[in-house]
Amino acid sequence: MSIEENIQIVKDIFAAIGSGDKQGLLALVAEDIEWVIPGEDWPLAGTHRGHAGLAKVLQKASEEVEMTYPKPPEFVAQGDRILVVGVATGKIKATNRTFKDDWVFAITVRNGKLANIREYIDTQALARASDTDASRGI
Repeated sequence: MSIEENIQIVKDIFAAIGSGDKQGLLALVAEDIEWVIPGEDWPLAGTHRGHAGLAKVLQKASEEVEMTYPKPPEFVAQGDRILVVGVATGKIKATNRTFKDDWVFAITVRNGKLANIREYIDTQALARASDTDASRGI
């Protein structure tokens, strides 16, 4: 697939996630997808595999986090690798604490399907916003 086609697949995935189109999303990702979200002390951290893992983490995200993207992300691509660079602001629902997260997603597209996502995110900002222990002075 061309770089432009791979970028369009990634854009379509972001659109499907944003609109809540679970079936459309699953049609765009490989059955053995792996989504790695780094960090500790926040609800979405971990390695999520397959369609079931993807559905579970996206459901958990909708339950745990409110997020907005103040500007469209930037796409940088070479071959089957796409880096998506962006910023998100939001709130952890359980704590009502806000965060700002500058992020990069390193994405691999294989045979026209999204095969792997590794997030590079501000894990400290997300952990602070998730912290329910107010005595830590955050």
